[in-house]
Amino acid sequence: MASLNVGGLGEYLREQRRSAQLSLRQLADAAGVSNPYLSQIERGLRKPSAEILQQIAKALRISAETLYVQAGILDERDRGEVETRGVILADPTLDERQKQVLLQIYESFRKENGYGVDDGSTGAPGGAGARRAEGGGPSAGGEGLAGTAEAS
Repeated sequence: MASLNVGGLGEYLREQRRSAQLSLRQLADAAGVSNPYLSQIERGLRKPSAEILQQIAKALRISAETLYVQAGILDERDRGEVETRGVILADPTLDERQKQVLLQIYESFRKENGYGVDDGSTGAPGGAGARRAEGGGPSAGGEGLAGTAEAS
């Protein structure tokens, strides 16, 4: 079954690379991996580590979590939460404090709706669990929102 995930990952990577109008060599250079290794990943012959997937995602300017799901590293049900966090963290218009405040607010709403800290995604690559642990409780999110509005 792992080979099916790897094949699906390879096809997905090839689609993303072509959409970005990058040659195999250009993507390999941008991601810091060898051209033959990337070719083997695309053909489903190699299963890259989460770290390599993160480098490739950065080069393609896509979510690493999307690649984790394609590779079978991350469960599909965790994808929405992780992608939401990724979008917040990747937003260049927000400073680090604002990003952390948004994550705190997001987590407080998830908890309020019954999706607690231990919902099965704490071990996700990219540190979703670690970010969650830094986030604080629901009251921190509410206070952070007021502080953000006043500070902006």
